[in-house]
Amino acid sequence: MEKLDFLYFVGIDVSKQTFDVAILNDGNTKSFVFDNTQKGVKAFLRLLKNQHISLNNTLICMEHTGVYGNLLITKLVEVKANFCVEMSLRIVRSLGIQRGKTDKLDAIRLAQYALKHSKEMELYRPLPDVLKQVKILIKTREQLVNFKADLNKHPNEVKLFDPELGKLALKQVKKTSKCLDNEIKRIESELHALILSDEKLNKTVGLVTSVTGIGVMTALYFIIFTNFFTRYKEAKQLACYCGVVPFEHTSGSSVQKRSRVHHIANKTMKKHLHMCALSAVRHDPELKLYYERKANEGKNKMLVLNNVRNKLVLRVCAVVKRQKPYRKRVA
Repeated sequence: MEKLDFLYFVGIDVSKQTFDVAILNDGNTKSFVFDNTQKGVKAFLRLLKNQHISLNNTLICMEHTGVYGNLLITKLVEVKANFCVEMSLRIVRSLGIQRGKTDKLDAIRLAQYALKHSKEMELYRPLPDVLKQVKILIKTREQLVNFKADLNKHPNEVKLFDPELGKLALKQVKKTSKCLDNEIKRIESELHALILSDEKLNKTVGLVTSVTGIGVMTALYFIIFTNFFTRYKEAKQLACYCGVVPFEHTSGSSVQKRSRVHHIANKTMKKHLHMCALSAVRHDPELKLYYERKANEGKNKMLVLNNVRNKLVLRVCAVVKRQKPYRKRVA
């Protein structure tokens, strides 16, 4: 964040129907409640104006609450407010031991968090409209894929123990499964059309998919979660976010555990990168040779695969930074 001297710190706790506001200034805190509607958001901004609180010297902090915060975020972007949307886990852990929980108290804690961490927080950067549309489409596609897998799970299990009943169960879900396939294909066609309609998106997808093993869906997840690769400073930060960087676990001479990845990570990216790594060790000569060499040395295969996932993230960051497609090297 640009180092600004803020006079006011506002914490906003958003729920489905209302949002609580806490305004912190010189140790004094004022609390308010507004409806989570267009009128409520306008009333909040009108309150700031009536209290002579300028948006230029005010830092607003709120938790990421999905669609519940969309009305407020959209309006704050429109009026060019300084605000951050933070992970709830980061906020909770930074405040230490806390007793009691109410919406009013959470808003106050958000304001205190903003005051304490104002110099290191990153201001919110809205996703471009094309990425918002892509995000909705791939989320819908993911739900349909998961639903289809759940739908076919029961017939496949029944078939193992009673083939005749398995056929009957499969017959019942066959039409629904076919409809789901058609819907998934339709969404993929819309995604393809969206990609082609935006020059920046089309070019970035092309760069990312030039890395052997990375598919279109994984490329889109990369672009959405990083907002066109702008939400990190170093490639290792993105790799850590994807959960593929091992951390050392030692303490003195008694605790000497092996390095392992941290459980706090983007599980969606980690899952997709795992499938990409499996594809890469089959189709990329360099990574295939690396995987086989490490496996023959007795290394744990999952550990080697995680190293491949890490290499894929670094390659993706490299091609985006250089704006040149990846060139496969012969091992």
